[in-house]
Amino acid sequence: MNENEEILEYIYQTSNMGYQSTNDLINVIKDKDNKIKKILCEISKNYEKYAKESEKMLNKKDLKAKPIGMMAKAVSKMNISKEMMNDNSDANIADMLIQGLTMGNLELTKHIDNYAKTADKKIIDMAKSLRKFGEEYIEKLKVYL
Repeated sequence: MNENEEILEYIYQTSNMGYQSTNDLINVIKDKDNKIKKILCEISKNYEKYAKESEKMLNKKDLKAKPIGMMAKAVSKMNISKEMMNDNSDANIADMLIQGLTMGNLELTKHIDNYAKTADKKIIDMAKSLRKFGEEYIEKLKVYL
C-alpha cells in the first residue's frame, strides 16, 4: 500500500466511523431533550462529507474504499447504547465526542507527519482539513462539559 492509498484509506475509515457513531448517538437521543443535538447533526454532516470526498478520491485512483467491519460497527453501537443508558447528559455526550475527535486527530497528525513530503498535496490538505474540523468541534463541545 502506498502513502496516498494509506492516508486516504485512513481518512475514509475515520470519517465513515465518525459518521456512523455520530448517527448512532443521534438515534439514541432523538426522543430526549438534549441541547447538543444540533452540534451532533453538524458533526455528522461533516464526517459524511469527508467520507464521500475520500471515497471519491480512492475511486479515482482505481482503489476501493474498505467498508468498516460489521464487528467494529456493532461494538461501537453497543458501547454508545450502554454509555447512554448510564448517562445521556449533554456533558457525557460532549466528553465522548471530544475523546473520539482527539484520538482521531492524534492518528491523523501521525499520518500527516509521516507522509507530508511524499503524499499527494491534495490528500494531505484533506487530512489537514479533517484535523481542523476535529479541533474546531472539540472547542465547540467544551461548552457542554
